[in-house]
Amino acid sequence: MSFKPPPECPVFEPSWEEFGDPFAFINKIRPIAEKTGICKVRPPPGWQPPFACDVDRLHFVPRIQRLNELEAQTRVKLNFLDQIAKFWDLQGCPLKIPHVERKILDLYRLNKLVADEGGFDLVCRDRRWTKIALQMGFAPGKAIGSHLRAHYEKVLYPYNLFQSGANLLYMLKPTLAADSQASKDLMAHDAPPRDPQQPERGCPNAYGAKHLKSEVGLPPQSNTASCQTKTSHSASGRVHPVQVDLVVCLVCGSGADEDRLLLCDGCDDSYHTFCLIPSLQDVPKGDWRCPKCLAQECSKPQEAFGFEQAYRDYSLRAFGQMADAFKSDYFNMPVHMVPTELVEKEFWRLVGAIEEDVTVEYGADIASKEFGSGFPIPNGRFKVSPADEKYLKCGWNLNNMAMMDPSVLTHVTADICGMTLPWLYVGMCFSSFCWHIEDHWSYSINYLHWGEPKTWYGAPGSAAEQLEAVMKKLAPELFDSQPDLLHQLVTIMNPNTLMAHGVPIYRTNQCAGEFVVTFPRAYHSGFNQGFNFAEAVNFCTTDWMPLGRQCVDHYRLLNRYNVFSHDEMVCNMASKAGTLDVVLASAVHRDMALMIREEKALRDAVKKLGVSRCQEAKYDHLQDDERQCVKCRTTCYLSAVTCPCSPGVLACLHHIHDLCPCPVSNYTLNYRFTLDDLYPMMTAVKHRAELYDDWASRVAETLDARLEKKKGLSVFRSLVSESDSNIFPDNDLLFRLQLVTKDAEKCSSVAQQLLGGKRQTRFRCGGKSQSLLTVEELRSFVRQLYNLPCSLTQAPLLKKLLNDIEDFQQHSEKVLSEAVSSVVEIQGLLDVSFDFDVELPELPCLRVKLEHARWLEGVQQATGRPSTLTLEAMRRLIDQGLGLAPHPSVEKAMARLQELLSVAEHWEDKAGSLLRASPPHPIETLSAAAEKASAIPAQLPNCLLLKASIRTAREWLQEAEEQQAGGTVPTADALADMVLRGQAIQVHLEPLERFRSLSAEVQEWKESAASMLLKKDSPFTLLEILCPRFEVGSVGSPKRKPKKASQQPGKKKTVPLDSLADIEKALSESKDSSSAAATLEELRLREMDALAALRAHNESKLLPSGDCMELTVCLCHKTPMGAMLQCELCRDAFHSVCVRDPGGSPAERPWLCPPCRRSEAPPMAEVLSLLAALERTRVRLPEADALHFLVERAVSWQHRARQTSDELRLQEMQEGPGTPPVLTRWASGSTTADSNWNKTSLPQTVFYTEQKCIPLQGLSRELEELMVEGLLLPVSLPETQDLYHVLLQRPLNQAPKINNSINPPRPFTNTGDEDGSALSASEKTGKRHLAREGVKAEGRPGKDKKPHYKRQKMNKDKSLERRAASTSSSPRSDFSQSDDSDEEMSECPAESCQQPEGDEVDWVQCDGRCNQWFHQVCVGVTTELAEKEDYVCVGCTIDDGHLRQ
Repeated sequence: MSFKPPPECPVFEPSWEEFGDPFAFINKIRPIAEKTGICKVRPPPGWQPPFACDVDRLHFVPRIQRLNELEAQTRVKLNFLDQIAKFWDLQGCPLKIPHVERKILDLYRLNKLVADEGGFDLVCRDRRWTKIALQMGFAPGKAIGSHLRAHYEKVLYPYNLFQSGANLLYMLKPTLAADSQASKDLMAHDAPPRDPQQPERGCPNAYGAKHLKSEVGLPPQSNTASCQTKTSHSASGRVHPVQVDLVVCLVCGSGADEDRLLLCDGCDDSYHTFCLIPSLQDVPKGDWRCPKCLAQECSKPQEAFGFEQAYRDYSLRAFGQMADAFKSDYFNMPVHMVPTELVEKEFWRLVGAIEEDVTVEYGADIASKEFGSGFPIPNGRFKVSPADEKYLKCGWNLNNMAMMDPSVLTHVTADICGMTLPWLYVGMCFSSFCWHIEDHWSYSINYLHWGEPKTWYGAPGSAAEQLEAVMKKLAPELFDSQPDLLHQLVTIMNPNTLMAHGVPIYRTNQCAGEFVVTFPRAYHSGFNQGFNFAEAVNFCTTDWMPLGRQCVDHYRLLNRYNVFSHDEMVCNMASKAGTLDVVLASAVHRDMALMIREEKALRDAVKKLGVSRCQEAKYDHLQDDERQCVKCRTTCYLSAVTCPCSPGVLACLHHIHDLCPCPVSNYTLNYRFTLDDLYPMMTAVKHRAELYDDWASRVAETLDARLEKKKGLSVFRSLVSESDSNIFPDNDLLFRLQLVTKDAEKCSSVAQQLLGGKRQTRFRCGGKSQSLLTVEELRSFVRQLYNLPCSLTQAPLLKKLLNDIEDFQQHSEKVLSEAVSSVVEIQGLLDVSFDFDVELPELPCLRVKLEHARWLEGVQQATGRPSTLTLEAMRRLIDQGLGLAPHPSVEKAMARLQELLSVAEHWEDKAGSLLRASPPHPIETLSAAAEKASAIPAQLPNCLLLKASIRTAREWLQEAEEQQAGGTVPTADALADMVLRGQAIQVHLEPLERFRSLSAEVQEWKESAASMLLKKDSPFTLLEILCPRFEVGSVGSPKRKPKKASQQPGKKKTVPLDSLADIEKALSESKDSSSAAATLEELRLREMDALAALRAHNESKLLPSGDCMELTVCLCHKTPMGAMLQCELCRDAFHSVCVRDPGGSPAERPWLCPPCRRSEAPPMAEVLSLLAALERTRVRLPEADALHFLVERAVSWQHRARQTSDELRLQEMQEGPGTPPVLTRWASGSTTADSNWNKTSLPQTVFYTEQKCIPLQGLSRELEELMVEGLLLPVSLPETQDLYHVLLQRPLNQAPKINNSINPPRPFTNTGDEDGSALSASEKTGKRHLAREGVKAEGRPGKDKKPHYKRQKMNKDKSLERRAASTSSSPRSDFSQSDDSDEEMSECPAESCQQPEGDEVDWVQCDGRCNQWFHQVCVGVTTELAEKEDYVCVGCTIDDGHLRQ
């Protein structure tokens, strides 16, 4: 049967403050811990005393423990088997325990069960062997009963006959029978019949070789005594026949049947085998004892059981090695890995196993006085570090605990090893300490210094007699031989067995660094889990005093010696009454009163018996063993009786008759104190204890007061305070006082709360109540107030409160019984109940009624406002109604709400399905549904959405109808907007499909146009390609500022066209094609002006200068080098390796750089087909306006280009060819170009062009603009090639004339921000002044030396006329071709020119219409102002004023 661990005992973890006083802490936990008998105490973290024992000096001889001999029931079985084995051994047949069902037969249990059933004969007669087999745990139906009977009859039955004395009946008969025939008859009657054919049932191996006494000599003779020879054995083993006397059977007196005649090996008596009771079937093979010798041998008393001492002396280290090796080998794993549960189960299995004999050793009761304690002590061998000195005087140091002031043992004069001096314990796995209680029923405390755990089992002191009774019941044989068996610490019993008989048992595992405390008369036992080191000591507190005297009386009954004299200890304390603690003095006074009363009665009884001699005896000067009672072994102190016949022998007054057989008159009464000496001692203790006794009497009187004699709460508090100030003991009286005071204070607080209205747990509107008294509890509480030993002032007031509550209950019952109640009345009752801090059973009903009224009101309000009654509100009201208690009005309103909700949900779902239908429903169907849904008095989102969709659909249809009726061509954006809005409306719209197809056609046209015009992976949009280039010429001036257009009065403010979005917006907002064309014409003008500025800027970069290494060109922004290409449109230079012309040879057509070549330039026919396709869609879109403008622009340009080409060819035939164009950089000081048209050699760099460019020298502005505009067109025109070849081959100095009478070209103006951004920051500086580089100081305007100047920034406000007037001075012109321009620039046109002279003369150019150069000093302009601001001369200022007018 598996072992089940008992419940755990309490474990306490004191704080540092509690840990400071061990006795106070133990007294504090005593009410809890004494209920379990044992408890465990864990010191606070950090309390770790050093191990002070001298390990090298510690040597001990352990005790040997055989585990299966420890358990009481197992030992009873073993003792029984020993008796059986001894019986059969003496009979010549060694015992062999039989097996049944492959298990060893439990002979003890079989014998006990047969005895309980009435004996062998009765069991056989009633055939109870099957029942016995079942009781022994054998399965039924296997004929086990017959086997048990056979084994019992063979092994146990002879032993039981011997125990009953039946085999000694022959002693009642004559030694020799007179009539041999009568003897034979008697023999035949007594002996059972023998079967000669029965096989011999021999016994197994015996302790020694046995032999049969055979007959030798004379042959057998009937009716005569036969002469026999007794065989003797010599040392050599030879057999010598010895003549003996006549041998006859002592039972029958006959010498016949010599072969069946046995000779006793003890007394030489003879017996027939068939004369014995029971008879023997065969002659024993070994030594045989007759019944008389057998009775003598078996009646010898057994030796008391105890532990043997081992033969080896161990050191601590050697014992540890042995213990660890044993555990590791036994469990086949490292010692620290064996679970404690496994060790515990294995221990109890081994203890109860008869067949397994495991032996362990236990180093117990080692005196710490000899080898040193595990705790440090002052002046000890162990040197304590300064940090550990606190442990020397610590109360939990077991060397100090027993002898501290609160311990009663301080008044015991002798050092008692194990009680006042600690004992040491060195354990190993399975080593155990058996069930016991401490000497004198004292406390004990055990500390485990280190090692593996120690498992404890304990029973409370109140269950001590119950535990003793159970053990005596289960193992009576042990207690018969040893009445004080439990005091010998040699017997253990399984806790499960004790618990099964009702004994409360608790357990704990004590780990290293933990204390285990046992309480008075608490039985405890346990075993060690492995190698460990523990230390234990006893102590006694004041509460132990009555138990100590009871223990002495108990020892007297058991004839057990005392460890110390209790009376002597009490007298020692009484002699020091002046220094005793009041609590201890009170206890001593009570104990001493009992002691004196008992002593007086005993002395009076002795005197009545005739003892007349008395004398004083100093028993405290004798050793304890010299003054023990001869009978009960009690240590005598107050008195004893002696007799002259027995010197040194004495008896206590309880056992005077056991002293000696002499007359009592010869006895002498020896006393330590007379009664007159004892009374003053008791009086002194009484005076010391009066303070406590007076307090205790007042407490008892106060607690027992009744009715008007009851004291107030203040009296109880004062008594408690007095106890605390005088440190009175924590006894039952104080505990009762504290309990009553606490109850009274609690009742007073609750009463005050009920009366004062502290309603922290009451909720006014239906909340839960927490920890409230019911009315019945309030009545009980009022009764409790009047039943308290304390009188409280709140009791009458609380009685009045109870009456008010009862009145409220009556009113509430009346309201609840009415069919209809108003909300105000119900709320009023609830408000009144708020003043009662009790649980009222009427409140739930009132709250339910109030909830009904409020819900009905909420339903009425919600249904009265349909605009706010949503489905969620209806569901919420229904959910709230479902949570209400049933009521007819609620159910009726619920039905109406449910019906409304069902209808509303139906139409809400229907509206949702109509809106989600695909394809959408016609507007007529939706209108009919919406009209029906409008009749529902609720707010339905889907129905509202349905109405909104219908309204939106009607508006959309009206708008579509207006567009169709107006006859206007819709714009693409308006069309897309109509489609998007129509698709979002969940209504079937007939025009929507037509709008969709029209929008798809527009999108298809856009894609077709994009595929025709846009290059692959082009970053530009279709509109950007079709519109003029509004972003051309952004060369980036840091000072570029947009010029505000002058707003003429009466004209609409123009929209700025600074981005593609602005252009698209302007085209979309234009009402007709003419306004769109105007917008695009404005963009064209800006495009031409911006491109002119860009071309001028790029041409100026290529003019000769000294800082040519800083020049950057091309897409790579590097210095020109090697083969270069020049764009005909922007006139910028590009490395031929960076840009390759994918369109063929540069000589065939003008070369354009990648940024300028933005489109695929389809033929004009394809563009016209694109325009025709667009016109069929009848939709206006920005791209269409741009395409219209592009076609018109291209056609106009074609006409002008053809006319110009014809005129140029006519001039070429008249004048001859000119010089090819030059892309060159001048060397310093050079005034003529190199003879090679495409090469330049400079100190800084060398580069040349791979293609011929149109020469700009002498080229008229109109002709240049014509060529530029042709290159800008995103369509491919043959006139572009013709004009290019004509201009490329013209003479260099020829300025062709163009007839502008037909389709005059638009002026090449330079307006807007693009002019300002066409020049770099370095060019602005050149515009502001002319540095006289290469000109002498005396150089004047009009001389040969021409001033070298830096190119100026183009004026932002320059008009068309000003731009034409300044064409000759443009930096695009080659200075080597125009000497007159230098001459003109050398003259200052100021009216009062001061003709400045010097190395450098600063010039400034007019930013007005004239573009003339002025000396800065002549017009009053500083160099800084000329750098940063625009300058306009006086003449231009006057002209601008006239133009504005």
